[in-house]
Amino acid sequence: MTTLQERLASALAAVKNPRTGSSVVDDEMVRDVGTSVDGRVRLTMMLSPHDDAELVRDVRQALEAVDGVRDVLIDVKPKNGPPPRAEAPPSRPAASRMLPVMDARPPTPKAVPAPTPVAYPHLGSIVAVSSGKGGVGKSTIAVNLAVTLAQRGARVGLMDADVYGPNVPRMIGVDRPPAVQGERIMPLEAHGIKVISLGFLIERDQPAIWRGPIVMKIVTQFLRDVSWGELDYFLVDMPPGTGDAQLSLAQATHVHGALIVTTPQDVAVGDALRGVKMFQRVNIPVLGIVENMSWFECPHCGKPSALFGSGGGERLANEVELPLLAQIPLAPRVMEGGDRGVPIVVSDPESAASRAIATLADRVSASLAPAS
Repeated sequence: MTTLQERLASALAAVKNPRTGSSVVDDEMVRDVGTSVDGRVRLTMMLSPHDDAELVRDVRQALEAVDGVRDVLIDVKPKNGPPPRAEAPPSRPAASRMLPVMDARPPTPKAVPAPTPVAYPHLGSIVAVSSGKGGVGKSTIAVNLAVTLAQRGARVGLMDADVYGPNVPRMIGVDRPPAVQGERIMPLEAHGIKVISLGFLIERDQPAIWRGPIVMKIVTQFLRDVSWGELDYFLVDMPPGTGDAQLSLAQATHVHGALIVTTPQDVAVGDALRGVKMFQRVNIPVLGIVENMSWFECPHCGKPSALFGSGGGERLANEVELPLLAQIPLAPRVMEGGDRGVPIVVSDPESAASRAIATLADRVSASLAPAS
């Protein structure tokens, strides 16, 4: 009878690297294979920028099928190496390369012209939901706004561009790898909206330690290689700040507008101001300010309490001469719905938070509507 280690070696030898035609063992992509007495397997995979990241999933599936294996944990690390030879077999179609991996070497500085934005008319109105800092409820706003628009009959897509902290899968209650049909990635669907997120493609505990070029690749793939169909609204949940993802989106396509989410406190407002200026600098119109957590609504008596101060969103709107589109209260059911994957506009459509988001949807729709 073969040992577990022998069965693992045989399974790994059967996984081929499409770039080289050799197995992942022959290409020395697998290292430090360890096993426990109860069938847990842990190993390291070395991927170069030219390797198909779906190999990680292939290796996991091959090992999980081995008799005696209970669990598989794979640590992915970058592998330095020369670029592929011209005679190397072609890689898989672009749509299957769903997870780029960054080379550990610093890029060689060189003058590269900025990419020309590509129009995606089938996506409808493209709206970036952004914030100057984390923790202000940006993803909560993006998810609930998308669902509200869909409830009104609009065709809505939601792209989770927060590659460093993709929270949309949990908030919509769906978390599984998307299917690939032909050369197209099929978005997942929940609560009437189509969704894609990096969280569907990586392990929950895997950090995204990537530089700007990789973020640009992910944003471009989510725009170009996902089968979105015909949409009316395409919302993009951005990571906090004014960094690579925001610039990548501006360079990748024509964004019709941005929403800036803040809380009332001055420290959040100051960061949100920088977010407004960043979008204006790259010629993306800012539709307005959304003040989240404007007050805490007591679940027992309904009495409001200004936990984070008051008036910050209005002061910011006045300073940058933009409309304050909505003030959304902080309520326990908003948090609970996000953790359970049921947005507040679905679980409690008559709540104060849901009514405020409905007002936001009205104003966003009106600002994007063509002039008659």
